[in-house]
Amino acid sequence: MNNILEVEGLNKYYKNFSLSNLSFTLPEGCIAGFIGINGAGKTTTIRTILGLSKKTSGSVKIFGKDIEHNEHELKNRIGVVFDEGFFYDELTMAEMKSIISPAYSGWSERDYRAYMERFCLDPRQKISTLSKGMRMKFALTLALSHGAELLIMDEPTSGLDPLIRSQFLDIMADYMKRGGKGVLFSTHIISDLDKIADMIILIHKGEILFEKEKDYLLDNYRLIKGDKRYIDESSRNLFLKLTATDFGFTGITHKIHEVKKNMKDILVERPTIEDIMLAYIGGGEDNNAVSSH
Repeated sequence: MNNILEVEGLNKYYKNFSLSNLSFTLPEGCIAGFIGINGAGKTTTIRTILGLSKKTSGSVKIFGKDIEHNEHELKNRIGVVFDEGFFYDELTMAEMKSIISPAYSGWSERDYRAYMERFCLDPRQKISTLSKGMRMKFALTLALSHGAELLIMDEPTSGLDPLIRSQFLDIMADYMKRGGKGVLFSTHIISDLDKIADMIILIHKGEILFEKEKDYLLDNYRLIKGDKRYIDESSRNLFLKLTATDFGFTGITHKIHEVKKNMKDILVERPTIEDIMLAYIGGGEDNNAVSSH
């Protein structure tokens, strides 16, 4: 299987923030959820991958080619959806499309009209009058109307209602059915990834904490609840994060067999991706917090 995107040793330094030696890959046929809390470095990473922010060091290859030396060719094969939109508010959607479409050799007017109809968008409507959901639908329409093989989306579902978010996920599923595609989906709405993501990449404070298949995470991590008497110096090391109160403890572990061997009468539950993310970025033990699970 070929890699659509390869990021190797990527560094980007700012005065108060930096991306530190980021390395990850996006295989063909994969939807990768790029997750982390606000300010973790998701948008900075995406902007640096696309060359919108100049990297300090490292390499970015798309379809096996360096983005710096093949920018025009590669951007012709990429569809991008940003949370901000980057549209001229005084124009209609048709006028905005007429500015953007000539930049792509593979522009398909047929696909454009089909997506506009599917999303119930009127091309005569001014962008200034569009709701957040309509803007995102229009951005996705433009991204998918030139035969893009890689779709990069930065918080596309942020601020959208559940129905529109569900429509977005359906479009992603249809897009991947065509084969030979890849999606890098940055979001802090982790529940959106439960349905469609194949891979999860967690970034925190500008560093990649893990890059793992979603099914691996859900199959190998467990949420444990039990009596506080089981918690001692040795058992603490079995958990990524531990929350203890006078009434018991809650913890996330990927050492389930060791936990079961050392603790009796515990409740074992399947965690969400968000549970696992918070365990990684929170870490340690919190003796005062009351578990939210």
